[in-house]
Amino acid sequence: MELLFRPRRLRKTDALRRMVRETHLRREDFIYPMFVAPGKGVREAVPSMPGVFRLSVDQLVLEAQELVRLGLPAVLLFGLPLRKDDTGSEAASPKGTVQQAVRQLKKLLPELVVITDVCLCGYTSHGHCGLIHQGAVDNDATLEVLAQVAVSHAEAGADLVAPSDMMDGRIGAIREALDERGFEMVPILSYAVKYASSFYGPFRDAAECAPAFGDRRSYQMDPANAREALKEAALDVEEGADILMVKPALPYLDVIAQLAAEFDQPIAAYQVSGEYAMIKAAAQNGWLDENAVMLESLLAIKRAGADLILTYFAKQAAALLGK
Repeated sequence: MELLFRPRRLRKTDALRRMVRETHLRREDFIYPMFVAPGKGVREAVPSMPGVFRLSVDQLVLEAQELVRLGLPAVLLFGLPLRKDDTGSEAASPKGTVQQAVRQLKKLLPELVVITDVCLCGYTSHGHCGLIHQGAVDNDATLEVLAQVAVSHAEAGADLVAPSDMMDGRIGAIREALDERGFEMVPILSYAVKYASSFYGPFRDAAECAPAFGDRRSYQMDPANAREALKEAALDVEEGADILMVKPALPYLDVIAQLAAEFDQPIAAYQVSGEYAMIKAAAQNGWLDENAVMLESLLAIKRAGADLILTYFAKQAAALLGK
């Protein structure tokens, strides 16, 4: 039989494979999540996330200098408070860990894009992402507090704010508050499609934000739903979101692809703590090649349609891609 088409012809050598490669990873694709802790000289390892640390501001700046050296463009900051209360009051404090970190980073590393997580779960004594009224999260009462948090981050110098709470209407409330305070040029990276996922466990250890009661299924999305993702994203676009995020990434590649096909806004995807921890654990057991699997997983997220990837592998990937 004569074969007219032989796809293997273009796979014959590494040089040929590189020439016809459809998807490429770049260091500019990555955003590195970081945890800011109170105090000084703090570098506390997160046991369930090897290579990830809770860092005080002075240590975080040193880490950020390494990120810039590696060519990484951006960080996402999560804060740990000195103390928690029912309303998460420290989240909007000018003296909060995130606000302090933003000011130092923008002073010392102005070229680094600093993104801040806007949520209350790490600051509330109950661990939920909003204010509690009669045993449930009060959506509308939470919006004003989230807007205050976002404004406090913008005042500190944040380049983007990233609300992760999944309250209805939060993008509009934050956009209005930022514009009223003269921050109309601060973009919003929306956790538009955030699922009530089982992959968040290690993050909740790192950020110390597990719910004290119940769960977050009443405000985060049902993992079974894909059409709803388009509705959530469309609402956020109407309210002023500049970038749309899907979280987690690998279990929801289909959703990333749907958003990329539907919307003109840049699409971000968050390779979350559980995805990171699984690869790390399997590699430590010798069950797979960590670097190869890590890069393949990131490539899959990019191939699905993500323009930006939030990943705890950012440093490791950047070092490899820089070779």
